[in-house]
Amino acid sequence: MGVNASVLAIDAGNSKTDVALIGADGAVLATARGGGFQPPAVGIEAAVDVLGTAVAQALELSGVPAGAVTHVSACLANADLPVEEEQLAGALGARGWGATVEVRNDTFAILRAGVDEPRGVAVVCGAGINCVGMVPDGRTARFPAIGRISGDWGGGAGLAEDAMWFAARAEDGRGEPTELARTLPGHFGLGSMYALIEALHLGHIEFERRHELAPVLFATAAAGDPVAGALVDRLAEEVVVMASVALGRLDLLDEEAPVVLGGGVLAARHPQLDGRIAELLAVRAPKAVVRVVTEPPVLGAALLGLDHTGAGASVHERLRAQYG
Repeated sequence: MGVNASVLAIDAGNSKTDVALIGADGAVLATARGGGFQPPAVGIEAAVDVLGTAVAQALELSGVPAGAVTHVSACLANADLPVEEEQLAGALGARGWGATVEVRNDTFAILRAGVDEPRGVAVVCGAGINCVGMVPDGRTARFPAIGRISGDWGGGAGLAEDAMWFAARAEDGRGEPTELARTLPGHFGLGSMYALIEALHLGHIEFERRHELAPVLFATAAAGDPVAGALVDRLAEEVVVMASVALGRLDLLDEEAPVVLGGGVLAARHPQLDGRIAELLAVRAPKAVVRVVTEPPVLGAALLGLDHTGAGASVHERLRAQYG
């Protein structure tokens, strides 16, 4: 006779999926990893098939039979709008993995992993940028976070593109001088921005590799380049604007509320960026308590699942201890 699981936690990003089966006492029964979750590229059913491979592996490892899960808590990339969360919840529900299913954007997993209770705001800056907030009564704050059409600026890819824009104009004389014109192509062993533009345009360098230029931008800023420094400062302003707006929507501006920072760009702890974020938050949200999340996002998905099932504090603590 198989064991039961209280929560099937899924954290799925563009490049990988993490799955964890959690017992009613907070014990981690099994974990598994799968491929990236990209419904815009492959369609919903094919994307859910990728999740299914990791889920099946976790079920087999744990001895939990299919359908013996109380609740599925899935935090998914590309679930940017509530209507997309509803569509994906329907698709996951049809697989019969659990009695109930809740789908959230994957940023909620990072937030919940970084707070002791479902209360606070998270800003995530990886390839793109996003911000969400929640409070225990169920209210949330969020942004569409689809890109420029939804008012977004920032993220590793956006920073790289803006850095290239300034560097290209510096090299051909349309813009002010900047060391980015040397450091960006130099990252790829090239001698000029023209050569880098040509290599990207002709596919000699994969366009997806442009995200590698974000650390180059930060290093150039740290060396004192004013153009690069201005881009870093602008990112800090964007992080603080998103966080303070979300805090305001949840009536947390006057409380000591957590502001969790996550994603590769923010987790890198660039001194100029960190310092400017702290300086601006001290003005816009002086009681905010900032921390950089280091826990895996699948922990956040699992904690959200335990919140849904009404698990007690000791269960949450046991689960956290296993990821500590």
